[in-house]
Amino acid sequence: DVQLVESGGGLVQPGGSLRLSCAASGFTFSDYCMRWVRQAPGKGLEWVSEINTGGTNTNYADSVKGRATFSRDNAKNTLYLYMNSLKPEDAAVYYCTKVRNEHTWDGGMDYWGKGTLVTVSS
Repeated sequence: DVQLVESGGGLVQPGGSLRLSCAASGFTFSDYCMRWVRQAPGKGLEWVSEINTGGTNTNYADSVKGRATFSRDNAKNTLYLYMNSLKPEDAAVYYCTKVRNEHTWDGGMDYWGKGTLVTVSS
């Protein structure tokens, strides 16, 4: 069974930073591109970032570009999303997701974690 478990969310002040983690299991982690998606209160889902299988290429939404770094440790089956200069608009539930098909970041996701809540407030 595929499991994705996010952690690292919490309350941060505007301008602060945090690191989110996602522990993956139940599939060959290194064969799949992964994505972070978030949902702010009252808003729809927003794609945040994606990473290729080897962790050598990433893409970011314009809203977080320059403030976010997506990385993976395939030996540990773990993803990381580091964010700095946090803005109130970054407050959301952040979901770790798996791309459905192997060795591509085209197409949708088939598994989601339960999410971790990031609150940005002074």
